[in-house]
Amino acid sequence: MARPVFIVDGSRTPFLKARSGPGPFTPVDLAVQCGRPLLARQPFAPDSFDQVILGCVNVIADEMNPARVAALRLGMGEDMVAFTVQINCGSGMQSIDTAYRYIREGHADMILAGGTEALSHAPLVWPNAGVRWFAGLATAKGVAAKIASAFKLRPRYLKPIIGLERGLTDPVTDLNMGQTAEVVGHLFGITRAQSDAYAAESHRRLAHAQGAGFLKGEVETAFSRDGKFFDHDDGVRPDSTPESLAKLRPVFERPWGQVTAGNSSQITDGASWIILASDAAVAKHKLTPKAVIVDSHWAALDPSIMGLGPVMSVTPLLTRNDLTIKDVETWELNEAFATQVLGCLAAWNDDKFCREILGLDGAAGEIDRDRLNVDGGAISLGHPVGTSGNRIVLHLVNAMKRLGTRRGVATECIGGGLGGAMLIEAV
Repeated sequence: MARPVFIVDGSRTPFLKARSGPGPFTPVDLAVQCGRPLLARQPFAPDSFDQVILGCVNVIADEMNPARVAALRLGMGEDMVAFTVQINCGSGMQSIDTAYRYIREGHADMILAGGTEALSHAPLVWPNAGVRWFAGLATAKGVAAKIASAFKLRPRYLKPIIGLERGLTDPVTDLNMGQTAEVVGHLFGITRAQSDAYAAESHRRLAHAQGAGFLKGEVETAFSRDGKFFDHDDGVRPDSTPESLAKLRPVFERPWGQVTAGNSSQITDGASWIILASDAAVAKHKLTPKAVIVDSHWAALDPSIMGLGPVMSVTPLLTRNDLTIKDVETWELNEAFATQVLGCLAAWNDDKFCREILGLDGAAGEIDRDRLNVDGGAISLGHPVGTSGNRIVLHLVNAMKRLGTRRGVATECIGGGLGGAMLIEAV
């Protein structure tokens, strides 16, 4: 029989907006910054875990398999098995899901699952023509051949390309993520005014959560090597209004597009961890679980409408568990783009879409906005790609505890045409 899997505790770093140049922390630095206080407050030693699983998309050259590097730096012992998972925006949730399945099937009792990303450290890459020139120069034999090869240099060969731009462009459809959000918005008639209003509300909610202390115990202060400290998500703009956001120009589809820098998620650095345990581990270490993972589901769809991934993953998850949208009291839907979030809400409330695409008897229903992303989301705090799936589960659990709700869903769209969803119940 499948065993229950509990979420015991978790923490994350502040999400730090990428500005000019690499930020103060690498992916492993971030994982260690929030991992140390999390492990320090546990009633068991760091080497008590069975394994460590960490989501990360933009792994840097100095930190191959960042899960293992982080585990060693966290003092979890040389015997600790640790591996890194990558499923684009879903990586942080995939780490939880993989751990959940290991524990559920009896192959482990306690796992540290996380996500980390330092998008400010995304590398610059050479154009392919430049790479070929360097290769020709390196392999040329003799002085004459090397001189001849050197004279083939063209200035454009030395113009670097931001690797992140390539990473955020789908290689099959050749659409970047913002363009896929435009497609979803067009399909469901989402307006620019609606997107800007949603984005302004995200900032308002995060600013309120910070001021009210709702993030205490979740966000750990990070300390850089030069002595600076970072104690809050610094991308929040509490003065954002629909009117101020309306002044921004479209980024991806000018002049008529509606996706702007103001109603999109921010390029950000951050990390998050969650401790998962079996009932045996809970009893052994006298732990107090916060929630139990009920089920999870992954789905795939056309990459050009990847923003509808939450709809395609949540719907079968709820159906399998005999639930409807109205049965879920708290939602975390990662805010890749305001247009994309609103498109998902519209899809669930569209009778034709639900019948023809989802196989339902009619519209799934409308999600109460007071239940959705109650403390803001990626538009206001950022979207470190490999981390966000972990953060939304962590915050969902904490929000459910604060609000006294029983059932919650965390879900996200995933670049490449995927979606992931997790059903959580409070204990």
